[in-house]
Amino acid sequence: MPMNIKVYGADWCSDCRIAKSFLKSKDVKFEYIDITDTKQAIAFVEQVNNGRRVIPTLVIDGTIHTNPGINGLMKILAE
Repeated sequence: MPMNIKVYGADWCSDCRIAKSFLKSKDVKFEYIDITDTKQAIAFVEQVNNGRRVIPTLVIDGTIHTNPGINGLMKILAE
């Protein structure tokens, strides 16, 4: 069953670009939400990260992953 993945990030963020590229390279479908001009997305990211605006923040099947990096993503996808 495919995972439900949302990536909260910004186009200027290198970690966000890396995460998106990695997911695309693995042919993993995901929804990308650019927080730059989206107050609701900014509020969500701050809420789940104790008031900090940490990106990329991923929501994978309802679980929050804050900037997991490539190794973290590989482990998550292998589960």
